[in-house]
Amino acid sequence: MKPPKTRETQYQRSIELQEKGVARLGLMTNQAWHDDPKHLLFTLSRYKFAAKMLAGKQHVLEVGCADAFGTRLVVQTVSSLTAVDFDPVFVADVNARMDAAWPFECKVHDILLGPLERSFDAAYALDVIEHIPEADEERFVQNLVASLNSHGVLMLGTPSLQSQAYASPPSKAGHINCKDAPGLKALLARFFYNVFIFSMNDEVVHTGYYPMAHYLFAIACCKRP
Repeated sequence: MKPPKTRETQYQRSIELQEKGVARLGLMTNQAWHDDPKHLLFTLSRYKFAAKMLAGKQHVLEVGCADAFGTRLVVQTVSSLTAVDFDPVFVADVNARMDAAWPFECKVHDILLGPLERSFDAAYALDVIEHIPEADEERFVQNLVASLNSHGVLMLGTPSLQSQAYASPPSKAGHINCKDAPGLKALLARFFYNVFIFSMNDEVVHTGYYPMAHYLFAIACCKRP
């Protein structure tokens, strides 16, 4: 049986790709698609911002990748990427769905136990630090910094402390260490000379009033000795 023909030829590639197999969502992305589809937009927007800020970097590290569904956006703009997560369930899911056209390394690693065995030009962690107990946050950042080379850049993204008044019960259960903008900046300023904070609401990144931001990004560079 011949495959169907789309009425406009530029869309025929959709049929060709379907014949090769339809791509699967990751474990967490599948849950978002079922439970709260708009959250998938927010997540991908955060990855897009990371991709834009880190574009052109040679060796990039993602910490706390979960199902790494958005990681491909960063892979698109950097030379090589290593993604790690402390949960083997998610790492197995990522590697089972790995697309040969968009390759990256994905492995199990708990950043609280130590830095990576090699150094990177940049590292980022989206929606991770709010899951780290406050008592461990300095070790978390310290091991990230130790995974960077001398000119490395660190990027963190996290829901703001103020946003938690509107968070769902499942979200609050995991978010044990949300920060406001001054607190996030102060933490990274212990390790870097320069720290830049951005606000984010839904899919829009801006420089607006931090207490009204639902999400915060911090970009840090120039490591302290």
